[in-house]
Amino acid sequence: MTKLASRSISTDVPAPSDDRRSKNPIVCYEVDHLPAFDAELYQQAKESLEKVDEVVVPPRDGGHFHVPAGHFFRIVSVEGPQVGDLNLWNANDLNERFFSGKTRQLHASHLSTGDRLWSNMPYLRPMATITQDTLDWYGWDEDGAGVHDVIGTRCDPYTNHMLKNVDYNHCCHSNLTRALADARGLSLDGAEPHVHDVMNVFMCTGFTRDTHQYFMKASPVRPGDFIEFFAEIDLLGALSTCPGGDCGSSHSDDKTPCYPLLVEIFKPADGSLKGWSPAKRSGYAGGHKA
Repeated sequence: MTKLASRSISTDVPAPSDDRRSKNPIVCYEVDHLPAFDAELYQQAKESLEKVDEVVVPPRDGGHFHVPAGHFFRIVSVEGPQVGDLNLWNANDLNERFFSGKTRQLHASHLSTGDRLWSNMPYLRPMATITQDTLDWYGWDEDGAGVHDVIGTRCDPYTNHMLKNVDYNHCCHSNLTRALADARGLSLDGAEPHVHDVMNVFMCTGFTRDTHQYFMKASPVRPGDFIEFFAEIDLLGALSTCPGGDCGSSHSDDKTPCYPLLVEIFKPADGSLKGWSPAKRSGYAGGHKA
């Protein structure tokens, strides 16, 4: 073990200054080289869609669904304003899953048409592309809130117990755990480590301007609204109908009105995706060698 030379702790701290706070912000990632959103390709394929499956996720519960690569799926509001927490995995390998943090860095804190949902490393590829969003009109409101965020992690029973000293088993984390366990025949303990940070579908959120705390407000979603995705690889999805309902009042309890969400799977006609192929995993081959 290398012995570090001893030294005294300095108390000579640099003084605050306006100059240190006035630097220009720089967007972290230049994304000009990302594959462009080919709206014409997706629209052409959508002209021949055939509905091949659907899943209704009950209120305060979870459900799962499969989407083959090259298919579309929609999450639809059907009875009342309801937020959903979405997890995605590679249907052939649970180790590859949606990476909300990298998606946020490559696109934005809130997603809409043309944005992609990226997978974790070492795969780092688009899992799904948002091809239509009926709430894209919302934009940013006077509170700085937007819809479909990738900043909130998901409500969970551990945080709920810590803050309220109550065991509640219909938090989104638990709903997603049960959904994945059912989809793959896993125990709850076996499924839980694969549950990950979500895309908060239909949720309206932001950060307070004074304390910069994450906030939620009532979702603008109404029956008939939907968000549509194109599967860039074979997908296994799980969706939780959040116990917060429209997330405009309480959270993680049975008081708030909650509604089901519908997931619809669509197959485009053969030959309608000319030139498209499933997304390839990252080409990095450096092996982390110095």
